Amino acid sequence: MTELPPTDRTRLRRLHGRGRFDRATIDAVLDAQPLCHIAYLRDGVPALLPSLQWREGDRVYWHGSSASHALRAQIGTEVCLAVTLLDGLVLARSGFHHSANYRSVMLFGRPEWIEDPRRKEQHLETFFERLLPGRWKSLRPVTQQELKATAVLSLPIREASAKIRTGPPVDEQADYALPIWAGVLPLRTTVGAPIPDPRNPEGLPPPAEPGTFRSG
Repeated sequence: MTELPPTDRTRLRRLHGRGRFDRATIDAVLDAQPLCHIAYLRDGVPALLPSLQWREGDRVYWHGSSASHALRAQIGTEVCLAVTLLDGLVLARSGFHHSANYRSVMLFGRPEWIEDPRRKEQHLETFFERLLPGRWKSLRPVTQQELKATAVLSLPIREASAKIRTGPPVDEQADYALPIWAGVLPLRTTVGAPIPDPRNPEGLPPPAEPGTFRSG
C-alpha cells in the first residue's frame, strides 16, 4: 500500500485518527465524487472554484473555459483541491456532540495547463467514460474550435491526505442514560428519472444510469 508522506499542509492538527495518507483511501474518495472545489489566490485575494474532477493514475484533472480568468489564475501558483462526500448526520444527546459522517480529500500543488489538443481530447473522453459510460462515442465529434475553447488542468497526487469520520455519536458518559434518541441519519445522492429535452426527436431512449468513478 502506497503511503504519501505527511507535510505541514496535510497533517491533521486534531483528531489524528481520522487522517489517512494511503493512496488506496485517497483514490477511492476521488473516484467516488466528481464535484470538487479548488482554492487559489487571484490578485492576492482568496478564491474558490467549484468544478468536476476525475483521476487518471497519479493525477487529478479538471476542465473549463480557456478564457476563464479563474482557471488562468491557477497556473504557476499553489492551489488546494478538495473533494468531500457527506455520508450522514450524526445525532448525539447534546448539541455539542452532533457531527457528520464524511469522506474527504485535500490535495496541494501547482497545476499543469495541458496545451496539446490530442491530449485534451483523450482526457475529456476519459472524463465522459467515468461519468457516463458509452456516451462519448454516441456524440458528434469534437471540433478543433471546441478543443481550443476548452482548458484542461491537472495536478499530481503527491501532497494529499484524506479525513474520514464513520460510526455513531460520541457522547459524555453520563449522557448515555438520557432518554434522547441518538444515532446516524444516512445521506446519499441518488439518480432521478431522466428529463428529456423538449426538442428531442420522438422515440429516443434515455441514457443508462451514470457510472461510478473507478480507478484509472
